[in-house]
Amino acid sequence: MTTEPQPGSTSTNAPDHSAQEWSAGAPPLTQHIQRILQRIRDFDRRHPLVWDLLFTAFFVIAALIDYGSGGWTTIAKNSKVPAALMLSMTLGLSLPLLWRRRAPMAVLSFMSAVALVNCLTGAMLQAALLMLFVLFNVALHKPLKTLWWASALVLLPFAAGSIRYPDGAWDRDLVPAFWSIALVALLGIAVRTRRDYTSSLMERAQQLEVERDQQAQLAAAAERTRIAREMHDIIGHNLSVITGLADGGSYAAAKSPERAAQALTAIGTTSRQALAELRRLLDVLREQAPTAELAPQPSLTDLDHLIDGVRSAGLPVRVKTQGRAARIPAGTQLTVYRVIQEALTNTLKHAGPDATSQVSISYEDEGAVTVTVTDTGRGGTAPDGGSGRGLTGMRERTALYEGTLEAGPLPTGGWQVHLRLPAVPALPEPKEATP
Repeated sequence: MTTEPQPGSTSTNAPDHSAQEWSAGAPPLTQHIQRILQRIRDFDRRHPLVWDLLFTAFFVIAALIDYGSGGWTTIAKNSKVPAALMLSMTLGLSLPLLWRRRAPMAVLSFMSAVALVNCLTGAMLQAALLMLFVLFNVALHKPLKTLWWASALVLLPFAAGSIRYPDGAWDRDLVPAFWSIALVALLGIAVRTRRDYTSSLMERAQQLEVERDQQAQLAAAAERTRIAREMHDIIGHNLSVITGLADGGSYAAAKSPERAAQALTAIGTTSRQALAELRRLLDVLREQAPTAELAPQPSLTDLDHLIDGVRSAGLPVRVKTQGRAARIPAGTQLTVYRVIQEALTNTLKHAGPDATSQVSISYEDEGAVTVTVTDTGRGGTAPDGGSGRGLTGMRERTALYEGTLEAGPLPTGGWQVHLRLPAVPALPEPKEATP
């Protein structure tokens, strides 16, 4: 007996092969049975009329054999029912099975009326029991309130027959009919519950797959953002230094060839450093990079090398430090380094040839850091020529550590970037286990 929805709404649907995988962890025999049942269900979804015709034809033939052979007379209360009426009741109790899934309540109402005539005339055709198949479909697809009415329609002919032809105690015929109806209804409810539960599990599994894919996409987007930020900081800064060195070298080539040679040497060194950092970053993007070169992220100890590179590009930089960087986490150090790097890079690109810069770093006892980078260039020029990519990267890094970042022109001219990162709470030390 199939458990699919009505053919009118599912005949064009493709089979859901994913349902075959719900028992992947079951024993081989169970999996084999489930695959066979799934093939039957898939065939029924594609060709619902074929199953209905075969099902109906089987019981029509069985009912006609019972009528033609006279087998019904063995249990009939009245064996003198006209043949034409008997044939009509036989077909009326079997042919409607063809529409049992499309309109179960209409079919059941018609069969109940025929069964009522069957019981009142005393024919007592066993084909009346075919109403239980329709009742099963009602329990499988209709609300519980409808199931109560359907059960009453099935029970009504048997109750009328027991009253019309009493045979001993009144419950002799009625109780078996009642239990048959109850068992079929419970079977339909059980199959429906299992089907709904399996569907909910499959839907949940599909939802988890979607969530997993979404998490992977979010992680990939976050990683792309991080890599783009790193590439911007690395390439943007080094190219700005190279540009400054090239401009200074071309200016000094006519007057001081030695200075031009020094500029070319610095350009080569900076280019190789940028290329090495870029290669390490791109190695991480490879799907299989077992030999990818690893290098530590820059920290506050690398600020001197950064400042020297900017100075060699022609930007005078003064550094003022207060306090000691004793308890600064590595992530905070990287954020401070990148913000200073980006601020000096913007000064190299936008402040003009005669600009100077000052970097002030203040370390507080509890671990907070305050950084101020100012320049004396052309005030009011937006970082990155208005694209805002560098400023966006600085804000993203600052937001990771719940800090604040302010950037803008100074009233007296020039540009200022002010960063403050609060102290990162220290993790509690593990307690010693008591004996």
